[in-house]
Amino acid sequence: MKKLIAALAASALLMSAAQAQQVPAPQIAARSWLLLDATSGQIIASQDPDSRIEPASLTKVMTAYVVFEALRDKKITLDQMVNVSVRAWKVDGSSSKMFIDPATPVKINDLLYGLMVQSGNDAAVALAEAVAGDEATFVTLMNRDAERMGMKNTRFANPHGLPSPDNYSTARDLSILASRVIKDFPEFYKIDSVKEFTYNRIKQQNRNRLLWLDPTVDGMKTGHTEASGFSMIASAHRPNGPAGERRLISVLSGATSDGNRTAESQKLLNWGFQNFDTVKLYSKGQAILTPEIWKGSKSNVKIGFPNDVWVTVPKGVAQKMKPVLERKDPLVAPLALNSRVGTLKMNVDGKPLLALPVVALEEVQEASIFGRAWDSMRLWMK
Repeated sequence: MKKLIAALAASALLMSAAQAQQVPAPQIAARSWLLLDATSGQIIASQDPDSRIEPASLTKVMTAYVVFEALRDKKITLDQMVNVSVRAWKVDGSSSKMFIDPATPVKINDLLYGLMVQSGNDAAVALAEAVAGDEATFVTLMNRDAERMGMKNTRFANPHGLPSPDNYSTARDLSILASRVIKDFPEFYKIDSVKEFTYNRIKQQNRNRLLWLDPTVDGMKTGHTEASGFSMIASAHRPNGPAGERRLISVLSGATSDGNRTAESQKLLNWGFQNFDTVKLYSKGQAILTPEIWKGSKSNVKIGFPNDVWVTVPKGVAQKMKPVLERKDPLVAPLALNSRVGTLKMNVDGKPLLALPVVALEEVQEASIFGRAWDSMRLWMK
C-alpha cells in the first residue's frame, strides 16, 4: 500500500508539471510558497516548496494535532483542569500569550483556544506538559507524527515555535500537516475560524486577518520571527459545482509584513479557485474493467482504484480528458488485493496529462491443478 501511495504521489507531481505549462503561476511576494488542492491532494503551484524555513508559530499547528490525538484517545478531556507551571508562565513571547497564571488552573478547552486563536506560547507549553508530562517528551511526539505523515524535511524543537536551529520545516511539509489536521480532526479545526477569544479578562483577536476579509477562509495559522519574516497557512473552501465543495490550502513564508502575507495569501487562494477545477474521475472500488485472469479460481477480476480519484486541472481541460488504459497482459493468478495491474493515462489532445496506477480490487487465488493445466495449454495456444 505504501508503494501504491508513492505511485499516486508521483502521478500528482506529473499533473502539477503539466498544469504549470498551461497556467502561469502568480507572482507572490514571499521567499517560499505553495498552493495545495486538499480535495485532490495535488500541488497546483509553488516556489521553493522544499527550502528550509523557520516555521515560527506555524509550529503550533503540530502542537494542536498532537493534543487532538490525545483527546481522541481519551488521554485528556476538554473539561480537564491543568495546573499552570512556572515554566509555562514564564515562556518568552510577550506578544504571543494567553496570560495563564500558576495560581489559577485552566481547562484544556481554554488552552486550545489560547493556542489556536491567541497563538499563546504559554498555552503551548501548558498543553505539552498536560499531554506528555514535559516539553521534551511532547516534542518527541511531534516529531513522531511528522515522520509518520511524511514530513521529510521537518524537525521540531519545541511546541511554540520560538527560534531554535533545531526547529525547521518547509512549505511542502506544512501543507501536508495542514491537510491532515483538517481531514483527521474537523471538529477541532473549527476553532481556527474563531475571530477572538477572551481569557483572564483579556480579549485577543485571531491573527489570521483573512477571517475578516474572506468568508470562505476558515483557518489556519500565522507566524513571525525576525529571521523568517511573516508566514501564514490559510485554508478556504468554495463551491465546486455538482461535486460540492473544494478546499485549497496556501502556505507562504518570508513575507515582509502582516498586511503583505494576508494580501499574498488571498491572491494565491483566489488564483487557484479562479483558474482550476477539481473533478472526480472514479470512485473508490469502482471497477473500470473486468479483464480475464488466467489460472485463477475465477475467470475475471475487477480492476480500479482503492480510493476516490480526484484531479485538479486548468479550467476547460476536464472536458477534453480521454482515458487510455495500459495493463499487464496476461493477468495470471494468484493475484493479491491492491496489487498493481496497469496504468490509466489521462490524455488531452493526445498528450499525457497524468498517469494513475490501477490495482486489483479483489483477491484471486490459484485454480485447481486441472484448471491451471487447462489455462496453461490455452495460453500456449494463444
